[in-house]
Amino acid sequence: MKTNFLKSLLSASGLSGFETPVTELIREKWEPLTDELSLSPLGSLHGIKHGSGKSHSLMIATHMDAIGLIVNQIDGEFLHITNLGGIDIRVLPGQAVNVHAESGVLPGIIAQPPAHLLPEGAGKGAVALEHLLVDVGLSARQVARKIKIGDTVSFATEPTEMSGGLLAGHSLDNRASVAALTLCLEELQSREHIWDVQAVATVQEETGLKGAKTSAFQIRPDLAIAVDVTFAKGPGASNWETFELGSGPTIGLGAVIHPFLHEQFKELAEKLEIPYSVEILPARSGTDGDDLQITAEGIPTIVISIPIRYMHTPVEVVATKDIQRTGRLLTEFITMLDDNFLEKIVWDD
Repeated sequence: MKTNFLKSLLSASGLSGFETPVTELIREKWEPLTDELSLSPLGSLHGIKHGSGKSHSLMIATHMDAIGLIVNQIDGEFLHITNLGGIDIRVLPGQAVNVHAESGVLPGIIAQPPAHLLPEGAGKGAVALEHLLVDVGLSARQVARKIKIGDTVSFATEPTEMSGGLLAGHSLDNRASVAALTLCLEELQSREHIWDVQAVATVQEETGLKGAKTSAFQIRPDLAIAVDVTFAKGPGASNWETFELGSGPTIGLGAVIHPFLHEQFKELAEKLEIPYSVEILPARSGTDGDDLQITAEGIPTIVISIPIRYMHTPVEVVATKDIQRTGRLLTEFITMLDDNFLEKIVWDD
């Protein structure tokens, strides 16, 4: 798998609620792959790939927003920060970051004050986010002139190709899935398909699944697929809720997942000899699928996920072949959809 596009996504900011930098990268990539491109009123990117039929559409949602930080107080030359989305605070001290100011991007580091200078008890264990600071190397006067409250702070980790076909970087949640959907769109250029494909890069998933909810209401697809990431096995993470890197995508099963679609994807993966795992999602999936399923009168939905290690840290890790397999599975599902597919769907659990 060529990783240039994914690496560009992992080098962009595009934090939840501030997605424009990554939106523009995806727009440029999807322009020749889709028949129409538009932005929803909330900022999600919609790319339509028309099929040969006239009446049915499939929405594939891959959220493009990333977790990050935002300046909430300025104290002399130092910046206080709070989170945009869920962040593992244990890994923050010492991280290189970019402060996105009106004057441009300012490199900085996240600093942790010495334990004896913190409030009593605050220096034990992971230091709370409220006590961490960003240092951009400027004087208090320069900081006051260049930076304002509300400026976003993104991780500055550059993507790294590792041994064994692995790739590390920030924001693989969920730009690995954007890459998989892009591979699907590329493959569809030479494949016949009856259904319209609504490729959607959603916004604000990390802060409440807002892009999926509004885009699904606007598009009103007949079926929906949420493509996201899930937890790979790693240090301290080896139970039934985790999956091996390189073992293929996971196919969700649970309250959010339409059982007919679950069976269809399992049968298709087995037919194509694509390795997969069944991911049990008892109540909710924590993905765009949660809101896709209950939009309007309800949309039959399935969640397909790509395993990554170290989720919600600046060094998430993915097996690129899992991205490729996910893209192929999406392509083959799209091409098998016929005019009568909806008539076959029954809720049989």
